[in-house]
Amino acid sequence: MADRLRVAVRKFEPFERAIEKQFAAFRQATGSTLELEAVPLDLNPMRETLFERGGLRDGTWDIAFLNTDWIAEAVATESVVDLRPFMEAHPVDGYPEGWAAALLRLQDDGRHVWGLPYHDGPQCLIYRRDLLEDERERAGFAQRFGSELRVPETWGSFLDVARFFTRPDELYGTIFAAFPDGHNSVYDFCVQLWSRGGELVGPGRRPRLDTAEAAAALDFYRGAVRDRTITPPGLEQVDSVRSGELFANGSIAMMANWFGFASVLEQPGHPLKGKVGIAPLPRGEGGRPVALNVYWILAVAAGSTKRDDAYAFLRFAASPEMDKLAALHGVVGCRRSTWHDEEVNDLVPFYRELDQLHAGARELPSAADFPAFAHVLDRAVQRAIGSDEPTDRILAEAQAEVDRARITL
Repeated sequence: MADRLRVAVRKFEPFERAIEKQFAAFRQATGSTLELEAVPLDLNPMRETLFERGGLRDGTWDIAFLNTDWIAEAVATESVVDLRPFMEAHPVDGYPEGWAAALLRLQDDGRHVWGLPYHDGPQCLIYRRDLLEDERERAGFAQRFGSELRVPETWGSFLDVARFFTRPDELYGTIFAAFPDGHNSVYDFCVQLWSRGGELVGPGRRPRLDTAEAAAALDFYRGAVRDRTITPPGLEQVDSVRSGELFANGSIAMMANWFGFASVLEQPGHPLKGKVGIAPLPRGEGGRPVALNVYWILAVAAGSTKRDDAYAFLRFAASPEMDKLAALHGVVGCRRSTWHDEEVNDLVPFYRELDQLHAGARELPSAADFPAFAHVLDRAVQRAIGSDEPTDRILAEAQAEVDRARITL
C-alpha cells in the first residue's frame, strides 16, 4: 500500500475539492509518490479527534485544518509543529509580506509559526441584490415601512428588511447559525456584543458577560432566532455551512455569514451567480460595524512521522499559484496577490472588498481557555433561545460559572 499523508479536513465541499487538486499538483511538481488521505469532518468530530482523542499527538494525522479558535490550545498542548525551522531552511514564497497582518498574528508570534493560512474570513452581510433592487419589492417596502429599501446599516433596519422578505414556505428574510457546537452562536453573540460597543474581556483578562451590552446582544439574538416572521424554524440544528446551503437554495434573502459563502455563489453555473451582494455587517445601538475574523490554517501534527513531507505540501499549498487555485474552487484565498488577481475578481467580484472588510475585523481572544469559555457561553445562548428565562439571570449564572472555573482570556 502506498505511503499516505493523512489530512483532517473541515467538511466543506470547496475545501475537499481544492485540497485534492492542490495535492495532485504537488505530486506532479515534486514527483512525490505519497497518496493523499483527506478525511472530511464536521466541527465537533474534528475537535474530538484532534484534541480529545489526541490525534494531533499520537500519529493519527499528519496535517490538520485548524480553526483559529484552537491555535492557543494546540500550542499549549504541544499538538502542532513549529514551522519556523522548516521555513528558515525552505522559505515560503513571499512570507510574511504576501499576507495581510490579520491573517498571521494568531499563529505567528514572531518566534514561532504554528501554521499557514488556508481559508480566509471575515464575516459580512450577504444579501440577494436582485431582490433588494427589484422595483416592485422597493415599492412594497416603501408602502409598508415608509422608507427606502436598502442594504441595512443597523440591526434595527436589518429586522425590517428581514420581516419584509419573509414569505413562509417560500422565502425567509434571514437565518442564523445557532447550532450548539461552541462556535456558531458564540460568533453571533460576539458580533452583537461588539457592534453595540461592548467588550468580551475585562480587567485581568477575565470574561465579562454581566454587562448591559451583553444583555442587549443576547436579547437581540434570542429574539431573532425565535422570530418566525424573519427566520425559519429549527435554527438550533443549523450551522454556518447549512445556513449557507439554505441561502444558496434561494430560500433566504440575507444573512450574516462568512465571505466564503458569497464566493461559492459566484462559481460558474450557480443559479445565484450575479444576484448576490456583500456589505459590512450592521451596527448596534451606539456601536459601529464590526466583523469577526476567524480563519483556517494548515498545521503539521506533532505526532506525524512525515513532518518534512507535510511541511513540503503546506509550503506548496501556500504558494501564489495554489492560493489562487483554491480561490477558483470556492476556498477564500489568503494572499494579497489572490485578492487583486484579475481572473479571481472576474469570477468573484467580492474579492476586491476584502481589504475593506478586514479593516473592521476583530479576532476572538487567543487563549488556551477560550474553548472552555466558548462552551459556557454557548450553553447560555442555547438556554436563552430555548426558554423565557430573564436574560440577566442567564448571563449572571454564566458569569458565575466562568468565575468559578477561573477562566482567563
